Amino acid sequence: MYCGSCIRDNALVTALEELGWDVLLLPLYTPIRVDEEDHSMDQVFFGGINVYLQQKIPLFRHIPAFLDRWLDNPKLIRRVSSRAMSVSAADLGEMTLSMVKGEHGYQRKEVARLVHWLKEVVKPDLICLTNLLVGGSIPALKRELDVPVLVTIQGDDVFLDELQPPWHDKVLAEMKKLAAEADGFLTFSAFYRDLMAGILEVDPGKFHLTPLGVHVEEFDPVWKVNQQKTAGSTIGYFARLSPEKGFDLIIDAFIELARGLPGVTLKVAGWLSEKDREFYAEQIQKIGEAGLENRFEHVEAPDAEAKLKFFSEVDLFCVPTRFEEPKGLYVLEAMACGLPVVAPSHGPFPELITESCGGSLFEAKSVQSLQGALVKMLSEPLVMSQAGESGRKWVETSGSRETMAKATAEVFRDALAGKGRQG
Repeated sequence: MYCGSCIRDNALVTALEELGWDVLLLPLYTPIRVDEEDHSMDQVFFGGINVYLQQKIPLFRHIPAFLDRWLDNPKLIRRVSSRAMSVSAADLGEMTLSMVKGEHGYQRKEVARLVHWLKEVVKPDLICLTNLLVGGSIPALKRELDVPVLVTIQGDDVFLDELQPPWHDKVLAEMKKLAAEADGFLTFSAFYRDLMAGILEVDPGKFHLTPLGVHVEEFDPVWKVNQQKTAGSTIGYFARLSPEKGFDLIIDAFIELARGLPGVTLKVAGWLSEKDREFYAEQIQKIGEAGLENRFEHVEAPDAEAKLKFFSEVDLFCVPTRFEEPKGLYVLEAMACGLPVVAPSHGPFPELITESCGGSLFEAKSVQSLQGALVKMLSEPLVMSQAGESGRKWVETSGSRETMAKATAEVFRDALAGKGRQG
């Protein structure tokens, strides 16, 4: 699937380079997958195949470097990962614990390889990891490179919560140790800062709030189309087709809406995993039983062009996610297209909606509240138009990748200054 964290990190690197920073985006586990130009290195450390084999088969913890390079080849990893496979946290507890242990885990060879390459080849002034779950190398990085190590927190808790006993508590204990050694954290909302500071038992003062950002100009063609449209009643959902994202909630709300609003339609797009195909079939069955097949459309895993087409064909955007999102990048994309948003009243969304005036909130996990919010928005075309316009203006000034990069650059400068360096 296209990865929201990868898209965010890739956009940040692009914008930092435009500001004159010399930045290297280095993939771990697998090559990144984004729906725009890829600015990462075509090289992978902690390659997913290698990490798994080292976890399961002791022999692979000692194989020569040329075999490591073959197993970590991006083309091989892309080919293997393109097939259906499980990446459920519930199945990966033991390996996750080993990874966060770093030099004391089964992947210690990978830690040494990464640290040696950074020290001898790249020689960075600062390192920013894109989540703490890959932070097992922090002690070695700080010891061997003597540079600031920051961590962007953007979903660690979601994976952590899926770990089964006893792995959850063991992994969390290691993460707390790593968090104590990190020089600071970046995240995108006060909600998530407070949540993760509590989970990791870290002083909230170590967190830096930086805005989430999108490439606003990418959505200009859709925004211009939407400005010219008359008020419509097509609801758009663009996210993973999963229980976590509340796909069944939007289906149930749509079925209820359709009874009172003959013109309402639902258009959904997003990646469907193997583990959620039965769940998805159940939702489609509900659509069929309600006789709404002709008012429902699904576009699976759209690329960039198809995504823009999707946003140009909907009038209102909603992803009623059950869990508390760390980012909600899709909301910024919808706002950049001038679409009003209906969002759950948890996670970062109360801050986003309050600051942007780009939509409305409903009681999280409540189909009745969701239905009411959708009815209210759809029945007031002027409110929809004003919310769409306000959201677009807010993204232009506060949610662009340029704004994100400038704020992040300030955090980097402060960290570098703390080490007596210049940014």
